[in-house]
Amino acid sequence: MRLRHSAHKHDVAVFGLGRFGSALALELVYAGYSVLGIDKSPAVVQSLANKLPHVVATDPTNEETLHELGIQDFSRVVVAIGNDLASSILVTSALLKMNGPEVWAKASTPQQGQILEQMGVTHIFYPESDMGRRAAHIVAQSFNDYVELGYGYALVSTTVNQEMTGKPLAELGLRRSKGISVIAVKGPNDHWINAYAETVLEPGDEILAVGPTKTIASIVAE
Repeated sequence: MRLRHSAHKHDVAVFGLGRFGSALALELVYAGYSVLGIDKSPAVVQSLANKLPHVVATDPTNEETLHELGIQDFSRVVVAIGNDLASSILVTSALLKMNGPEVWAKASTPQQGQILEQMGVTHIFYPESDMGRRAAHIVAQSFNDYVELGYGYALVSTTVNQEMTGKPLAELGLRRSKGISVIAVKGPNDHWINAYAETVLEPGDEILAVGPTKTIASIVAE
């Protein structure tokens, strides 16, 4: 059953292949990572057999099984078991004992996240609450996309307002006045291109910008 013999920075094991875990695993594969998917449901594993390079149906709470799979050789592991608290804790505990892979874990509730944090997990996902906050900003402030970076900052894509058009970015002084940096503009071929001090925005342009959450909404088109 052992699938790995030496660690590689592009080896990732994903425990739990529900909606979040399978989407994460498939995206990692698309990005060029070698992924091992693990789920206790044979039906789930079968549905992903032709999509993931390695997928196994087994009980991930069994420490002996983890060693047989060579999990200790992986560079990173993701515990995407959010709705089964006991299994999440057991798998996470076994992985932390290995002192090898970097452990990331999904939490469905703040309480679960607190438990994982107390166990020593430093990378914790809150997909449901994160998506809820993201959707709220997109709806309320008309962003095309919104990513909260923490510490009062956000990365957004949006259509520029009229006041930002027709002048070079350096002349607009957004960084000085509002702490906002425009880092990319979507070109006519729908590809993002870097924005520079001399870049002049046109009406209808979509931009990628980063700045304080308190002022970032000021760049949105009315």
